[in-house]
Amino acid sequence: MAEERAQTTGLEQMICFELYAASRAMTALYRPVLDDAGLTYPQYLVMRVLWHRGPVTVRDLSQILHLDSGTLSPLLKRLETQHHIRRERGTPDERTVVIHLTDTGAQLEHRVADVPQQIVCALDLNLDEYRQLHHLLGRISAATPHSSGKEH
Repeated sequence: MAEERAQTTGLEQMICFELYAASRAMTALYRPVLDDAGLTYPQYLVMRVLWHRGPVTVRDLSQILHLDSGTLSPLLKRLETQHHIRRERGTPDERTVVIHLTDTGAQLEHRVADVPQQIVCALDLNLDEYRQLHHLLGRISAATPHSSGKEH
């Protein structure tokens, strides 16, 4: 029993640790694929939102990605330096900043179009397992105050 206890850390029983480790592993899967496109994983997430939604305010982007402005601002600045996006002050409210894709940013979508498929293949899950995992992760996210806006 003492030998078995020495082999464990107590982390094996914690769902939060498994989620943390899985998140790091997923990000590591994306890294080599996105390096070719010159994007980090958080930059890729910003671009995905823009490719699917079009122009979006910084406030909305912050809520969608669950990132505070201190994290999002430098990320947007780097994407702007790379000429993938442009930031524009809102017309009715100068405090509002709208993020737009540039032509370069729009063209980048084609370079990374197969990334989701590459990641799914690397996970070695069958379709039912993938759907179940996606569903459960969505339930976990929805149950947290940060992502759902609910206070417990």
